[in-house]
Order: sequence, then structure tokens, then C-alpha cells
Amino acid sequence: MHITSAVRTPLVSGGKTYADVTEDVCRQVEGKPTREWTIAFTISALVLVYGSACVFYTWWEGLGVWGLNKTVGWAWDITNFVWWVGIGHAGTLISAILLLFRQKWRTSVNRAAEAMTIFAVVCAAMFIFMHMGRPWMAYWALPLPNTFGSLWVNFKSPLVWDVFAISTYFTVSLVFWYMGLVPDLATIRDRARSKVSRYIYGALSLGWNGSAKTWARYEYMSLILAGISTPLVLSVHTIVSMDFATSVIPGWHTTIFPPYFVAGAIFSGFAMVQNLMLIIRVVFKLEDYITTEHIESMNKIITLTGSIVGVAYITEFFIAWYSGSEFESYAFINRASGPYWWAYWAMMTCNVISPQLFWSKTIRTSVVWTFVLSVVVNIGMWFERFVIIVTSLHRDYLPSSWAMFHPTLFDISDYIFSFGLFFTLFLLFAKFLPVVNMAEVKAIIKSSSERLPQSVSGVAKGERVTNPTFNKNVD
Repeated sequence: MHITSAVRTPLVSGGKTYADVTEDVCRQVEGKPTREWTIAFTISALVLVYGSACVFYTWWEGLGVWGLNKTVGWAWDITNFVWWVGIGHAGTLISAILLLFRQKWRTSVNRAAEAMTIFAVVCAAMFIFMHMGRPWMAYWALPLPNTFGSLWVNFKSPLVWDVFAISTYFTVSLVFWYMGLVPDLATIRDRARSKVSRYIYGALSLGWNGSAKTWARYEYMSLILAGISTPLVLSVHTIVSMDFATSVIPGWHTTIFPPYFVAGAIFSGFAMVQNLMLIIRVVFKLEDYITTEHIESMNKIITLTGSIVGVAYITEFFIAWYSGSEFESYAFINRASGPYWWAYWAMMTCNVISPQLFWSKTIRTSVVWTFVLSVVVNIGMWFERFVIIVTSLHRDYLPSSWAMFHPTLFDISDYIFSFGLFFTLFLLFAKFLPVVNMAEVKAIIKSSSERLPQSVSGVAKGERVTNPTFNKNVD
């Protein structure tokens, strides 16, 4: 008698073989661009062109075209910067931390999440260049030898820490993403039909030969990079939070910012991963690889981090009251009931209330609900950064200095530019590189597939096995 023991929902459905994985993932790389991809890429490219023109105009005319004033010196630009850095956190967490914890469900989503991280950090860096006003002098932020005497950056400034943290994060994430691509690039190289494709993918695959020694070194390298990346997941947004926490402005000067910002970053990052993966899942017909189990696992992390963010909001109000500082208390009362009350309550609704719907398994496993709530979460996280930055600045110690911030066309257009840049890069990645990690998915087929592949089990392909790792044959 054949007995199966159901342990958890399979991570790969449809009874896929190793050959099926290769065919399904390589299909979009080797085939012609689909109509949906062409339309999406055209729209993204047009948005990028329009946004680039607006960014150039901003640099040409100066930052006076933004809605900044003498009281609100930071607004949309820094809001967008922090928002994009936060979105870039989920990729490294999925790649590094979940790898160290041996979470198999990461294998189908880590490649796209890592790419999202890189492109999000690029978008964040663009807002730093925009805010400089003179981007051709960006290298002044680096401690380089110079002929201007003792002209050095201020190493005590969190803004300088940002430069080091984000550049390190980008470098490690890029290496991690690219090295993970190497085995799959070699597969595409070996399947290439044209000389040009064979040459390009051959060069990118770094001479990968698939030997046991090569695989062993690949595994060692992955663990080393995961170990290096793990502290970065915590340190980068911690340093970003110190841009505000090390100041003396009421509403910013608080020690809860580092863990609060890290939780919020993972929260918004996973929401963006959900949005991207759900679209890829349908457009590239990868429902057998990005299953309900993946969607539910990510929604559980969104629920956890959303709850942490909600506790942080409540803690902020308590500390403002407990501090006994009338200025600190007023800063938070002003957030909830002042002129920007609508932004505060939009933040609370999107970030605290909406993720709690994922406690329902029906909603947690629904593709439509997941997509909608993930969009809502990212809207809420943008409002969170806006509330923290603008409402803490627009009313300071002197009522005569109080002012309102109103975004101009160029504030909005420069933000739109970042979307054009992000989606243009992501769509190019999705077309010319495998969006699912073939090598890692093949590694879990034997233990996490709905049915055993014929080449592994020796049984018929259609024979159902819930989880082969825990099967027992009893005569």
C-alpha cells in the first residue's frame, strides 16, 4: 500500500520535469517579445523620456522649480528617496536571510526580487543626484584626494553615511544577483541558436561548465555573499533613518526610527515584490512556479511587518506624551489633526488596517486581493515618509515661520520619471534574462513538487505524490 503524508502545499505544481522548468523559463528569453510586453515597454519608455526631460529642466533651472520653501526644505524628493530605498530591501532579505534559513519558497521569487532591489536603489540614487542640483559634482561626497587643501566630507554626518551604506548595498546586491544568474545564463548559452546570442550569453556566463567543483564553489560563494548581505538588510535603512533621528527637530528626534524604518522597508518591499510577481506569473504563464504557497508566505511577512509598523506608530504617540515636551506632543497632534491630517490618516488606513485583512486565509491566498492590498500598502508607505518629513518641518518653533508645502508639476514629474526608469529596467530584465532561478527550482523539485518528475522517481509522470521527502511505502 502506498501512503503519502501531506506536510505543506507543493512549491512546484503541474508535475514538472527538469526539462519543463528549462522550457517554461527560457520561453520568454528565446521567443519574440509578446504584445503585452511591447505595450508595457513602450509606455514605460515614453514615461522615462518625459521624466528625463523634466529632470533635465530641473537641473537647468535649479531646484526653485520644486515646491520647497524656507521652512520645508525637504519634501517630495527625500520622500521618494526613502520610499525607493525601502522597496529595495525585500530582494536582499529574500536572497540572503531566507537562504541562510533554508526557506525553499524563496527559489521562485528571489531572482525578480533581487533585480527589483537593484533597480529601486538606482531610482533612489537618482533623487540624491536631483537634490544636489549640480550632479556633476556628486563625487564631492566621496573622501577622495583633492587639490583644494583639506577639503573632506563631514564623516559625522548621516548624509555621508548614506553614501557609503547605499553604494555598498548596491554593489553587494548587484554581485549577488549576477552570480546567481550565471548557471542560468550558461543554460541559455547552450540553447542559443544564433551566434550573437551564443557569444553574448557565453561571455556573461563566465565559462560556466556545470562540473561538481564549479557547483561547490557556487554554493560557497552564495553563502558568503548571504552572510555579507544580511547585516546590510538591517544597516542600510537604519542609516537612512539616522538622517532624521540624529536631528533635534520634534517628530524626528527619536530612537525608535531604526527598527521602525527597517520593518517599514521590508513591509513595502514585499508588497512591491507581490505586485511584480503576480504580473509576471500571469504574463509569462508561470503559475506552476509562483504558486499560492509563495503568495501566502509573502503575505504572512507583510502582515508581520505591517503589525510592527502599527506598533511603532502607537509607540511614537506614547513617547511624545511621556516625554513631557510640549513641542514633541504638538508635532504628533499636528500630524493627526493639522493641515496634513488627510495624509496621516491615509497612512494609518493603508499601513495598519489594510494588512490585517491578510489574517483571513481566503484573502491571503487570493491573487486579486493580494495585488490590490499590495498597491495600497505601497501607497501608505509613501504617505508615511511624506508625513514624517513634511509635517515635522512645516510648523517649527516660530509660528511666524509656519508654511505649507504644495508640490509643483516638476515635483510630480520627477517622481514619475523614477517609475519610468524602474519599469523600463525591469521589463528589459524580464525579457532578456530568466525571471525565475532555474537552477534553484530544479534543486527543490524532488522534495517540493506536487508530483515526482519521471527522471527522478522512476514512476509515471502523472502519479501524484504530495511530498516525496516524507513518503513511506508500506507493504
